[in-house]
Amino acid sequence: MTIHKEGYKTIIIAFLFVAAFLLALNDILVDQTWFHYCMYGLGFWFFIMIVRFFRSPKRTANTGEKVILCPCDGKVVVIERTIEPEYFKDERIQVSIFMSATNVHVNWFPVGGEIVYYFYHPGKHMVAFNPKASLENERATTVIQTFDHKKILVRQIAGAMARRIKCYPKVGEPVNQGEELGFIKFGSRVDLLLPVDTKLDITLNQKVTGQRTVIGHLS
Repeated sequence: MTIHKEGYKTIIIAFLFVAAFLLALNDILVDQTWFHYCMYGLGFWFFIMIVRFFRSPKRTANTGEKVILCPCDGKVVVIERTIEPEYFKDERIQVSIFMSATNVHVNWFPVGGEIVYYFYHPGKHMVAFNPKASLENERATTVIQTFDHKKILVRQIAGAMARRIKCYPKVGEPVNQGEELGFIKFGSRVDLLLPVDTKLDITLNQKVTGQRTVIGHLS
């Protein structure tokens, strides 16, 4: 387990904030009381939670030519057929995974192939499990074409707390299944838009693990 590079700046800021707050508290209230110890505990808990949020686990991906890997940790909140309006403009199977603030927030590529489309959309910051979040929240859309010419859309969606979406590879670059796609800060969601003939291996409300849980199989 390591700390993700996206967390370095935030962790330093959090440490300085906690340290400044506790020093100011001791300067104003010199005599140590139960209140001080409560504030010490709260400050330590806050800092540990910030560090924990940016953890980056080392995992072995369950790869396979037809396998669609889970792109993130979280809970499956949507499985439905829908019309995808941005890229495909036709019917797809949508699988949405909600990441709470306690989940790992690294995102991984569900399939290998080549990036054929990427677009960042500024937008709102509604709670990520709101159905409208897919099309109205701040989001980044990435489409990967597999080696047998199937296309998978991955949409990173910012939530009510999230204010930064990172997606690393660029259009035209080859990517490997299970490789890091990006990171979303503080509570968010990832949508997968899959071919309608995809065989799904997950169920609604199932807790899933990035790089390990198999979402389904391409035909």
